[in-house]
Amino acid sequence: MDCKWARLIVRFRVLDQNSKPVAKPKHHLFISLLLRTMDSTCSPSSPNQEPEPVSKKLKMSTTTTSDDDDETTTTNTTTDPFSNDRKPRYKRRKIAIFLAYCGVGYQGMQKNPGAKTIEGELEEALYLAGGVPEHDRGKPKRFDWARSARTDKGVSAVGQVVSGRFYIDPPGFIDRLNSILPNQIRIFGFKRTTSSFNAKKFCDRRRYVYLIPVFALDTNSHRDRESVLASLGSENELVKCLDCSERGRKVAGAMGRHNNSEPKVDDNETKIEFESGVCLSNNGSVTMEENLDNGIRVEIESGVSFNNKGIVATVQEENLSNQIQVELESGVFSNNNAIVAMEVKEGKVGLVPVECSNNEDVIGRSENGSGFCYGEKEKKRFNRILNSYVGTHNFHNFTTRIKAEDPSAIRYIISFTANNVVTVNGIDFVKCEVVGQSFMLHQIRKLIGLAVAIMRNCAPESLVEYALQKEVNINVPTAPEVGLFLDECFFTSYNQKWKDTHEEILMEAYAEQAEDFKMKQVYSHIASMEQKEGSVAIWLHSLNYRNYPDLCYAGDTKPGDNQEKVMAEENSSTV
Repeated sequence: MDCKWARLIVRFRVLDQNSKPVAKPKHHLFISLLLRTMDSTCSPSSPNQEPEPVSKKLKMSTTTTSDDDDETTTTNTTTDPFSNDRKPRYKRRKIAIFLAYCGVGYQGMQKNPGAKTIEGELEEALYLAGGVPEHDRGKPKRFDWARSARTDKGVSAVGQVVSGRFYIDPPGFIDRLNSILPNQIRIFGFKRTTSSFNAKKFCDRRRYVYLIPVFALDTNSHRDRESVLASLGSENELVKCLDCSERGRKVAGAMGRHNNSEPKVDDNETKIEFESGVCLSNNGSVTMEENLDNGIRVEIESGVSFNNKGIVATVQEENLSNQIQVELESGVFSNNNAIVAMEVKEGKVGLVPVECSNNEDVIGRSENGSGFCYGEKEKKRFNRILNSYVGTHNFHNFTTRIKAEDPSAIRYIISFTANNVVTVNGIDFVKCEVVGQSFMLHQIRKLIGLAVAIMRNCAPESLVEYALQKEVNINVPTAPEVGLFLDECFFTSYNQKWKDTHEEILMEAYAEQAEDFKMKQVYSHIASMEQKEGSVAIWLHSLNYRNYPDLCYAGDTKPGDNQEKVMAEENSSTV
């Protein structure tokens, strides 16, 4: 049959008597395909003219985007579909990555041009591990980069979470990342998420931990110069701290609670001579040239001093079997082997062993030997101070560059506790845990700084309530950054909504790895910094009214109004 007549028959069959199409929409595709086939088979072709080849699109080896959250990529360079050299095609996946890092040597988490940051290390490692293509290198917006928390300079993290769209195939993605990153940055694993997941927006709560040494809460430990001079001749006389410099500058070989100076040792009798005529031998006795009167103060050549008003003399030497401590206020102290009591008779101080039952209320003891311990009484008071921060408040006085009128100054703290004590490298630390929706720059360090100042009786507890007022502008102390780290991020709402279709974003699967990293990297770094540089001990010397006149708040006066007291301390510092 002629092709022309065939076309007419087909078109006639799909028309009714009124020349209206009666074919259902699903038939149009078939009819169109049939007509196209007829055109190709019935069209006249010249024997001298060859048909033009059909143009094909080039197969690209770059990433192609689609409406889906996944992207496909291939490195295939051949057009033969049956070639053995064809490589697999990988897709981009939206994932949440769990990681930990020690913040020493880094200028914080967030990427900053010209600065060494955690994000800078991660982005480069993701590119080298094949997770980010070449054209997206250094462009985090191209792969939906987001972080759950932004830590400051020197602050560590154990439960940090970041999200993005990465190539996670072939297997071994985490191993490739860890082989590229330094040891102080570790990737625990990743979990698949929804295409809209964002580590910052979907994070409900964040928990930070600050380790503060027990001695920082002791009112007699590392006092400022003004307080020492003001206490001379009083009943509560303080002794100048010789482990730290008077103005808080670094002293080589004598930082914090450790004394590295070498005393004079007699090889024959194994005893230590002091320049004031005091002799302390390893049999536990002390003799003096003059009697111990009230308020007498003995300076020791090794850089340690004591008196009978609560100051401790600590001597340590390789030839001595024990670390000898003399506690003069409570009359009881502990050495390496036993509990001993001090007895003063006729100008001689004897160290007598005594029996002492274990006191369950004693949680942590101050390392300076003053007898201070973080017991139930101290714990109750410290938790009461920290609990003053709980709730929704205006924290503009606990950050920088944010005014009281700024809505971002209003933050919500869920809990703030300090119930546990951890011992790292022989130093007892109080573990302060704070949980909140989000935190501002230096906020947690300032919260801890003011709480410690109150515990050391440098400021009244009522100052916390005053500092949280919107119309008040005061300057509060900022604790060192070394003791702060991000413990965990929570995604409660996300997990509840997508628990049936996606994995929950939790740290439970990596708890063992996180705890191991915490002990080896974070805790050890905090303790070593205190041992080597005495970061907290030096900071304690700055807690005075000269540096922070707003601490003079007495309830009925405004902070800073008590200028007479500040001027008196400044004048005494020049004496």
